[in-house]
Amino acid sequence: MPRTPSKCGIVGKLPKLPNLSWQELGSLIVRRSRLGRIAQGARRGKRTWQWALAMIFGKHAPPARRAASRQTGEVAVRALGAAWLALALTGCQALRPTNQADWSPDQAVLSTAEYRGNLVTVHNVRNCQYRSPSDYTVRHEDRTYDLNELRTVDFIVVPFKEAPQLAHTMMSFGFAHDDYLAVSVEIRKRRDETFSAWKGLLPHYEIMYVAADERDVVALRTNHRHDDVYVHRTRATPEQARALFVDVTARMNKLAAAPEFYNTFTNNCTTNIRRHVNDLAPGRVPYDYHVLLPGYSDEMAYNLGMLATAEPFPLAREHARVNELAFRYRDAADFSRQIRR
Repeated sequence: MPRTPSKCGIVGKLPKLPNLSWQELGSLIVRRSRLGRIAQGARRGKRTWQWALAMIFGKHAPPARRAASRQTGEVAVRALGAAWLALALTGCQALRPTNQADWSPDQAVLSTAEYRGNLVTVHNVRNCQYRSPSDYTVRHEDRTYDLNELRTVDFIVVPFKEAPQLAHTMMSFGFAHDDYLAVSVEIRKRRDETFSAWKGLLPHYEIMYVAADERDVVALRTNHRHDDVYVHRTRATPEQARALFVDVTARMNKLAAAPEFYNTFTNNCTTNIRRHVNDLAPGRVPYDYHVLLPGYSDEMAYNLGMLATAEPFPLAREHARVNELAFRYRDAADFSRQIRR
């Protein structure tokens, strides 16, 4: 089912543009926009994307980190310009998100949660059998958990190989007997669709909460996509873990009933985790460059005292990497326990 447009007004006529790549067009839009004019006016002679990055991150980004994020900032600002251009070319159409479409098989069904007292049944827990990232057998199952047995919350960070400042982030809830349920906030792809960062700035992808076996979301990334995966134990108490789980599953159910669009900056994996934490402890996680560049989000969690470690952060992160264990114990029945050895 195609996305449903509704007219919201037409952007004025655009001047004729030379045959440029979308990155160059994005830069052109930024330079000619109010953002670009402010940035250039603030410090003439400096590159626009540097000042746009400074405007986005403000005083929260130290000079060293800002320099480390240089490439990411340029891509982000160019993508933003391309997104504005795309909106102009489509006549500023507002699209309505939908749960009805020809979805990618691994995202064809939505996870939901059903409560009966302290027992919660999570429907459509994904547990695919992967032979490669694109060759897999889709499997879903219903699992019932006792909230009185919920013990821990782990924060999982998966940096992008091509831009480690960016990352996918997830949560995993640990119950008694080493029983874990992972929750991954993802774009919901249509069949044969792939992720594009600049499209993520537009109302293009729907967002979904995937409840999954850890062998699905962790081993897929370590053993088939060959991404680095870091599993950090948090300091959440059982009471806090329970409150977080209830908040997460409430949003999971809400999205199943009322879909939303993903947004690269405002409605993604990391911003949703931040929202859940702040729902329980307002202001606990600030919105700064660590959120916009989630490859640094575990460092922020460490600095906020949220990770259960007394080691220096570089050492803690090294010990949190599970790639070798995930491969060694890929067929183990107690996969989740083994990767935490």
